[in-house]
This record gives sequence, structure tokens and C-alpha cells, in this order.
Amino acid sequence: MDFLCVNCTSTAPSPTKHLSSRAHAVPSHRLNAPLQALTSFKYRLRIRRGKRPLQLRVSNVASSAIEKRRSLGSGGESRLEPSNKPSAAMEQLDFERGVCVPFRKYTPENVRNKVLESRGAIVSLISRGVEIVWSLGLYWSALTYDCFVGRDEEVVPFRARQLRNLLCDLGPSFIKAGQVLANRPDIIREDYMNELCILQDDVPSFPNQVAFNIIEEELGRPLEAVFSKISSRTIAAASLGQVYRATLRDSGEEVAIKVQRPEIEPIIYRDLFLFRTLASFLNGISLQKLGCNAELIVDEFGEKLLEELDYTLEARNIEDFIVNFKGDPTVKIPRVYKQLCGPRVLVMEWIDGIRCTNPQAVKDAGIDVNGFLTVGVSAALRQLLEFGLFHGDPHPGNIFAMQDGRIAYVDFGNVAVLSQQNKQILIDAVVHAVNEDYVEMANDFTRLGFLAPGTDVSPIVPALESIWQNSVGKGLSDFNFRSVTGKFNQLVYNYPIRIPERFSLVIRSLLTQEGICFTLQPDFKFLEVAYPYVAKRLLTDPNPALRERLIQVLFKDGVFQWKRLENLIVLAKENVTKLSSNPAFQAKDMQGSRDLQVSRKLDLTDTIKDGARLFIFDEGIRRKLILALTEDSKLHIQELVDVYRLVEDQIDVPSVAVEVARDFPTVVRDLMLSWSESVLADR
Repeated sequence: MDFLCVNCTSTAPSPTKHLSSRAHAVPSHRLNAPLQALTSFKYRLRIRRGKRPLQLRVSNVASSAIEKRRSLGSGGESRLEPSNKPSAAMEQLDFERGVCVPFRKYTPENVRNKVLESRGAIVSLISRGVEIVWSLGLYWSALTYDCFVGRDEEVVPFRARQLRNLLCDLGPSFIKAGQVLANRPDIIREDYMNELCILQDDVPSFPNQVAFNIIEEELGRPLEAVFSKISSRTIAAASLGQVYRATLRDSGEEVAIKVQRPEIEPIIYRDLFLFRTLASFLNGISLQKLGCNAELIVDEFGEKLLEELDYTLEARNIEDFIVNFKGDPTVKIPRVYKQLCGPRVLVMEWIDGIRCTNPQAVKDAGIDVNGFLTVGVSAALRQLLEFGLFHGDPHPGNIFAMQDGRIAYVDFGNVAVLSQQNKQILIDAVVHAVNEDYVEMANDFTRLGFLAPGTDVSPIVPALESIWQNSVGKGLSDFNFRSVTGKFNQLVYNYPIRIPERFSLVIRSLLTQEGICFTLQPDFKFLEVAYPYVAKRLLTDPNPALRERLIQVLFKDGVFQWKRLENLIVLAKENVTKLSSNPAFQAKDMQGSRDLQVSRKLDLTDTIKDGARLFIFDEGIRRKLILALTEDSKLHIQELVDVYRLVEDQIDVPSVAVEVARDFPTVVRDLMLSWSESVLADR
């Protein structure tokens, strides 16, 4: 890779450290300055970002502002525009997500207004429509001919490749559509999905001089005033932009510059208008024949695509990831230079790491592969189940192994948000899978938006049971997500299941990361790392909802599962041991950092306290535990001893005693209140 010295026209050889990195993209819904001014008022909107829900308070006087949508122009200015009543599809999206979005860049009405207000809109739409219909029509005709002559199966690889090239020719909107289809088994068959996955990395770039002009326009300064050198070739090219490596003139720091393709916004809006118009015509047919809402699919796609057009939103996403992983020494999130960012340019810290597609390089660097994979799986599960904000495109080009054992993420354009409710339902699904409660698993699909409300789940229950039992029947060592996904794809074709956009990202994220694991260590068992993380969360997280799930896991058909409790403790200890043995953690620990999120011990203090409170105040739990200790007409002292031996080296007795003493007045007060309530109830 060559570097272009920006204060002259000569090229300079790149430094010895030149392991390439792909940079970044965009975020999710975030409220900025105009809305932050309303936060002192009284209307609460639940918006989940990172660790904590953001609560907005809006007075009755100010509530009229909620009737307006925020539209971000390409120049980055914010303006409020009157919005029409949200479409039924958009309302369904908000309901499924459990998240209220008062201002959004995408609505079908906003897209229509944006397109039709431009000069020559009708002619442009007709011209573009003819181009799309002609290109796709020829392709459809070829597919029809293949079916007619009976060769439709044998030419699938060729037709899949032809479709990928066609989407590239039709422009960025169709490239993005192809990337989305590559993760939608409910819409397209698997062989086509595999071919469309190529669109995630292999997209033609645009000229350097055009990119440099855009950078100067966004910065408001000449290139040489900000950077001392910049790569003469793109590091990576995607559907919406491309990436360069550069050096800051002031500090000498290495950075990655992401530049948006020129004049892309009008093209995106025009294509979205055509997509939505076509979806309105086809919605009845798609609902009847495919069991999916075409308008809903387009709205999901359009909302995510317009978010990705504003790189300032991606910069905020990166900041959220930095906050979420603050204190976690095993994860590296690059710093973003906000003063150098704009809607079309993103500047962030350059990551020197080893691509996860090169197992030998990882081993040669002295990195413990098994420990690194444990860190990666734990980080992915934290994003999904703890933060509710997760990287939606963790392919090997976006994940790097650092020399000190850390995992580094780049490219935060494709992220997704899960509400607190969705996270709890996912954990419910894990609990129901452990308890083999397939009826409730099917109901979880409805609650997550895979099935329409009111759908009869009884035909799906046997299919779910078959998929799960066949997948784990031989034990965790033989379980992998790809085989489960393949079986689930068949289920999608046979039943009216729609995969919501955010969960298609979850599925892709898990599959991609499992693939990385297999590349680095072919015999790696994903669930053997995932289960210990889930076990630790269940045992240590003080969230009342997770405490309830822990009880569901420990009691099956009213009987306490001693063996299951022992297994949970063993798995949780395994997770703690593997994470704390990472070199990055040890280096941070030696520095005496107090904000570490990774502990050397399994902290069960809160769990012991909550368990004691439940035993004292919950008559049902108390009865079940007493029955568990006296089951089969004998005292189960040995089981208690076995559990204690597992946790004795994890419990700091003085700390637990201090916590118990601190809580003693509260417990006595609650006990007196409970007793008084029972006395009054008897009267």
C-alpha cells in the first residue's frame, strides 16, 4: 500500500505496520440537541441505548413538538418537518421493537415529499423505473425460461452470480438490498444468499480525487492542512462509501477516513420511493402467498439505509460502544475524532490488528486462540443480551485480534438496537430451550415479531422440538448455529414466519462470528463458550427479570434441580477463569484499574442476599426449597455441601457479612410489613 504525501504529489512507501483494516459505517436512533432541550419536562419515552434507558420528559405545551419528525439534510442541519400519521407498517415496527422513536429520518411520507419536491422528479422517476423494470424484467424472463425448459436447478450458481452483478449495476440502493437479502432466509433461498454475501466486501470504488474533494468540503479546509499523508489507494470499498488510511498533521496519529459516495442521497431517496410504491401494489399478494408484509420489509430496509447515510450518527454509535465497554480490558473500540466528522466523512482511530481470516498470523503473534475466541463470544453476547446495542456486521474484515489478546471492532454503520423487552424475551427463549418447553418457545417467536399476533403456534411446536432435539441431542460439542439456521430456514418456508430486520442482523452476527471461530480453531464449540456466559449472567446479574429466569431454570415441574445449579456454577466459574486469564486483563489489573468490568472471581454476593430474601418472604419458594431438602424422605445435606464446595473459593465471607449487616434493617422492616399485612388480611 502506498501513501500520498498531501503537501506534495509524490508517493511514499507505507510504514512496516500496514495490516489493513476496514473502517466504519452508521448507527441507530439517537436524539440530538433539539430534543435534549425538552428533557426537563414530563412525558416519558422509553428509548434503549447501551446500558441505560434514556428517559425524555415533555410537557403538554411542548408535546406538540412530538408531532413533528426530524429530517437531517445532507449538509448536517437539523430541521423539524410536519409529519403525517405514521404508516401501519411503521407503527408495527415500533410495537415489535418496544422502542418509541419520536423523530425519525425515514417515513414513507418524508421519502415521497423529498423526491417529489425536486425539479424534474417525474421524468427522473419514470426513467429510473424503466431502467429497473427492464433490467429486472430481463433477469426474470431468464429465470422463467429456465423453469420452462427444466434446467432451473442446474443453472442456480450462474443465475445467482448474474443477480449479484445486476444489483451492482443498478447502484447503491440495490447493492444494499442485496446485502439485506443475503441475511433473509425468509425471502430468498440459501444458494442465492451465499452469492449475495460477496456484496458485503467486493464493491467497485470511486475515484480518489472525488473522495478527496468530499473530504475537503466536509472539513472546510484543504486536505494538507489536516493530514500529513493519505493512502493513494482505498483500503476498502462498500455500497455507500470507501475507506482511506491517513496520518493527522497535528498529532501524527494514524486514522481511518470513511468517505461517502458522491451524490448518493438523491439516488437512495428515489429508489426507496419506487420500492415503497411497488410494495404497496404487491402487499396483498405477498401477505396471501408469502405470509409477509412487503411494506414492512421495505420500511425496515429504508429506515436502516437512511440512518447509514449520515456518518455523524455512526460517530455517536461508536461513542455508545466505547461507553458500554468502558472498563472491559479485553475489547478495543476505536476512538472517533468528532471535530473531523460530518454527514459524509468519518475519521476514527486506525486499528493495527491481525485479520481473523489468518489463523497462522494469529498463532505466530503468540495470541492464545482459545482465550481470544472466548473474549469474542463473550463480547458478542454482552452486546446482544446486556447492552441491547450490537454490531450487525461482524465479518472478518471488521474484527481484529490485537497483539495483547484484545478483540477490536471497526465499521459501526450496521448496528441494531434491542429493547429491554426483546432482550428479556431472548433470555426467556434460552430458559424455555433449557427446560424443553417448546410451546412457550413458539410463543416467544410471536412476542419477538417472527409470527403475527394471533397465529396458531400448535403446528410449529413439533417442528421446533425436532430442530432443537436434533441439534443438541448429541451434546453441546456437536451443536452449531449454521446447522440450526439451515433447519430453521426450512421452517420459514413452511410456515408464515417473517424474520424482523433486527433479528436477521442477530442471526447473521452469530453465524459470522461462529464462522470466524471455526476459521481460527476448526474444533471450536461456540455453545461451550456461550453457555458459561449465560450461566454467569443468570447467577450474578441483580436484574429482577433475570432473577425470575434463574428460578425458572432451577425449578422444573416444581422440583429443584440440584444438578442444574451445580452445572451453572461450574460453567460460570469457567467463563470468569478464561476471561481473567487474558493478557489484556492481566496488564490492566497490574495497573490497578478500579473500573474493570471483568472480575477474577464469581461474585455471588447479590445472589446470596436475594436468595435469602426470597426464602424469608416468598412462601412458595420457601416451601419448594424445604421440599428439595427433604425430597424422598431424606435430608439432602450432601447436595448442599457439594454446592458450597463449588463456591467456597469464590465467596469473600467478610464482604458478604458486611453486605448482610448493611441490609439487616431493611430486611427487618420488610419482615414486619409482611407480618402486619398477613395479620390484617386474616381479619
